[in-house]
Amino acid sequence: MTSNQITLNPYSIIRILGLVAFLLIIASIVGQLMTHLTGHGHIYGLVPLLNLDNENNIPTFFSSFLLLFAALLLMVITILARNSKASYVSGWAILSSGFLFMAFDEAFSLHEELNEPTRTLLGNDIHGVFYYSWVIPAIPLVLVIALFFLKFLLYLPAKTRLNFLIGAILYIGGAIGIEMIGGFYASLYGTYNLTYSMIVTVEESLEMAGSIIFIWALLEYIADKHKEVRLMFDSARGDGT
Repeated sequence: MTSNQITLNPYSIIRILGLVAFLLIIASIVGQLMTHLTGHGHIYGLVPLLNLDNENNIPTFFSSFLLLFAALLLMVITILARNSKASYVSGWAILSSGFLFMAFDEAFSLHEELNEPTRTLLGNDIHGVFYYSWVIPAIPLVLVIALFFLKFLLYLPAKTRLNFLIGAILYIGGAIGIEMIGGFYASLYGTYNLTYSMIVTVEESLEMAGSIIFIWALLEYIADKHKEVRLMFDSARGDGT
């Protein structure tokens, strides 16, 4: 009997994701240059549709897709680890849930809802690198998560561990590090200028790069550890017929 087979090549997947990210970044840069240098900031809606600093547009959906794809891969690894009675099944499961939440947050910018309560708690006179005050609770949260996953990280194969670290450094460096630089600049000069747009471009680019490297690590881990994953569909209707 001929077997239906779908082959997924990690290199091909990463090349496609990287190309899409690159094209979105270039399109956003061109749009921002036209906005701030020529005054043409709309162009039939294409500029806001491709602006990395806007919400509910193509770059936002792509970034959410990357995180959702990572969550799906982590779910697959969780199931495979559970079936093979491997160690740290809960670690994979928690990571999968975390990336699912991150995808949801990326789509709806939930973390920005922390700005007002943080300002209210610490006082409204917050400027400089903490202008976007959601980063204040985010920094200790990231440190706690890092400590929580330390043993899990050491358990991973060296190649996977290295790629995890690179992906995390790029993503967190963009999401928090460059966000703080952007906040410092915004508190001094506002957000409607070319320099701020380029800072945001760097931030979003690092987040995309970190997500793609993390996906690469997961795909390579599945390929090295499990070689192939089979999906079997039961045709029975569950009613005894």
